Amino acid sequence: MSFFRQELERLRASGLHRSLRLVEGAQQGRVVVDGREVLLLCSNNYLGLAAHPALQEASVTAVRGFGTGSGAARLVSGNMTLHRQLEERLARFKGTESALLFNSGYTANLGIISALAGRGDSIYSDRLNHASIVDGAILSRAKLLRYQHGDMDGLERLLRSNRGKGRQLIVTDGVFSMDGDLAPLRELVALKREYGALLVVDDAHGTAVLGDGGRGSAEFCGVSAEVDVHMGTLGKGLGSFGAYAACSAEMAEYLQNMARSFIFSTSLPPAVLAASIAAVELVSSPEGRDLRRRLEANTRLFAGMLLESGFDTLGSTTQIVPILVGEARMTMEFSARLLDAGLFVQGIRPPTVPAGRCRLRCTVMATHEAGELVAAAEKITAIGRELGVI
Repeated sequence: MSFFRQELERLRASGLHRSLRLVEGAQQGRVVVDGREVLLLCSNNYLGLAAHPALQEASVTAVRGFGTGSGAARLVSGNMTLHRQLEERLARFKGTESALLFNSGYTANLGIISALAGRGDSIYSDRLNHASIVDGAILSRAKLLRYQHGDMDGLERLLRSNRGKGRQLIVTDGVFSMDGDLAPLRELVALKREYGALLVVDDAHGTAVLGDGGRGSAEFCGVSAEVDVHMGTLGKGLGSFGAYAACSAEMAEYLQNMARSFIFSTSLPPAVLAASIAAVELVSSPEGRDLRRRLEANTRLFAGMLLESGFDTLGSTTQIVPILVGEARMTMEFSARLLDAGLFVQGIRPPTVPAGRCRLRCTVMATHEAGELVAAAEKITAIGRELGVI
């Protein structure tokens, strides 16, 4: 038996094997999975914009006017009109001088972090930060110092012990993608000031969703002006694809020259750029405000019912509602039973979360109907009781 087959067998035996489910049609509240209609409770399309007519029309129009591809990296084949328009719109949206586009949140973090720190510098990372932050820190060759989740005293001890030793870079998720809780951004800003550090916030799961204007976790916490780089994605709350760094004009110019994942990647295509512009406009409109209110109400209803049933939702305060199960095999059995019951909910296992902390990751959308969520919570509760999770 080959090494690869052995590893696949080991993953299957331990409940850690992953496979792809076929989803037919657009990412909407209800989808067809493996030929069967189910309620979608695992998409990051939080506001339901991925199938919005305004985004679809913008994409089609862009293809007719600009073609299907961008040709090359922007430093090679040039900066298309739509690239500039989207970056200018994102900068206004985030209240920064400038913005720089990347091809995904993962490549954005790789490029930003490895450009801002290097040998002799220190990077401070919450232990529950996204894998792309960890990988960006490793790529940078800076010293990576990880503090316990949300432990500001622990972070301060690390900052104090490394004061004056190169550049100091604090990086955090704004909304933690597997727990659904918020980073203590006010406290992070205070430590950044005291120790002369840079602060990068990965707001992939807060963009378009949090704050009065949908500008994300920093707006929600009232510290937008204190964040040196806002990394946000276009493919979750904004319903499109790609990512950006919103920052000062000087920082954007620096990243344009130093971020390898920007320099060496073919740029986003016209259809994606146009859809993203339309999405930012929509999120900034009264319709966007209404969608956020509906998402908040849906989250409150769904999470409240799960808490009342006795599930541990790990202190989530956002549209990401985890259900702690514990062991991988039980988690995947729970997920399979839910799919049989008409609910598409993914089980999350190592290495995404620590061993013994496996969970179902439910995500609420603004386009879910209240009745659907009530029925879903009741089904989850019934199966959870049968399996002994509650």
